[in-house]
Amino acid sequence: MEIRIFGKQNCGKCESTKHKVSHFIEKLGLGASVNMVFFDMDTVDGMAEGALCDVFEVPTTIIKDGGRDVVRWDGIVPDSVDLKQHFVGTA
Repeated sequence: MEIRIFGKQNCGKCESTKHKVSHFIEKLGLGASVNMVFFDMDTVDGMAEGALCDVFEVPTTIIKDGGRDVVRWDGIVPDSVDLKQHFVGTA
């Protein structure tokens, strides 16, 4: 499973999203099965990847599993309950 976060370095919502996702990965012991990747939308590489994924708002969080998008949140910090349900059974 891969969690892709598209954001900016000085964005409070983006930082909150990164911390929340990291917290769940660590708390649930999923470091070996869940990979979190942050794309900085202020960089050329981040903007290019964001364009490929149709990212228009930050933060955008996309959970991918087996190469397909499972769930996506655009412009908001994912709700803890919604986020956690996608981690259950991942270990």
